[in-house]
Amino acid sequence: MNEYTSQPDLYAVIMAGGSGTRFWPASRASRPKQFMPIAGGSAMITQTVARMEEMVPIERVLVVTAAHQAEQVREALPGIPDENILREPESRNTAPCIALAALEIARRSEQAMQIVVPADQVIEPPDSFYATVKAACTEAGDGDCLITLGIKPTFPATGYGYIQAGETLRTHDGTPVLAVDRFVEKPDEETARGFIESGGYFWNAGIFAWRTDAILAALNQHFPEAIAALDNVGTGKDLDAAYAGLSSVPIDIAVMEQADNVRVIPIDYRWSDVGAWDALPEVHPPDADGNYAVLGQDGLLINEDSKGCITWTEDDSVVALIGVEDMIVVRTENALLVCPRDRAQDVKKIVEQLKQKAPRFL
Repeated sequence: MNEYTSQPDLYAVIMAGGSGTRFWPASRASRPKQFMPIAGGSAMITQTVARMEEMVPIERVLVVTAAHQAEQVREALPGIPDENILREPESRNTAPCIALAALEIARRSEQAMQIVVPADQVIEPPDSFYATVKAACTEAGDGDCLITLGIKPTFPATGYGYIQAGETLRTHDGTPVLAVDRFVEKPDEETARGFIESGGYFWNAGIFAWRTDAILAALNQHFPEAIAALDNVGTGKDLDAAYAGLSSVPIDIAVMEQADNVRVIPIDYRWSDVGAWDALPEVHPPDADGNYAVLGQDGLLINEDSKGCITWTEDDSVVALIGVEDMIVVRTENALLVCPRDRAQDVKKIVEQLKQKAPRFL
């Protein structure tokens, strides 16, 4: 166990039920983003759990995933106990996911501490992350507060939620803990630019720390339908039926924006949720022409007077670029995506069209 924390009742909850539609056509229903080697090497979920295992042994790592993805979880994480794979019958966003995990952890250790992370983020260096987790667990362990991590924004992103921080409440080994004034859902670019200029705003990383009893109390207060539905599972109520009646809502809206005991810990090290194709430059170096190529082992990028392009193919094919700039080219076995880098977020519009016209390609 890592030197930063040796808490015997620290659990890690890995949220791994996303569909990764903005990484179509490489990300599909049969293999969404968290099971892809987006950041190089192994699958993103494998890298996430390896990072968490420095603090939490695998028997206290829980993965919440879609039921049809459970086999992929086992393949990516061969050491995880089967009972630690919590299978959601359908996607209901992060609030039900977190409620399901919290109830399971409470059955094992009601006073346990939890660190909750998405399966598909890049965080470096790990030692800085461990120090933040230690501070978050110290703060949450001393009271009933709910901790979220905030990322110092580097550009006026419109795809992230923002946290407006208040006063500094205290520090733990030099790590500040700030009050939260408000959460702001994904703003337009002008508003986001104003946030950066004014200071005191952070991107919402979707990483949380809390005691199990504290998050269950907050869910009971602000999202009681989840506890009422899921607490009965295992005592006669079917999980499928329980999920069918739940609202699909993120934990930020269900709990964090309503609770008065939320704290934010800013982080200033490398973080990326690699949310769409235009984020690949955050995790891969450019070549001499500023192109970013992720190819199969024997794949090849041939470039003639092209720069700033992002290319992806997992097989051994050749990708040739001639006289183009700032383009995204993604080739898979049965699909090809070509778009400007500044239109990467519009991939979701293609996915919506395919849902209606050709779902076999999703």
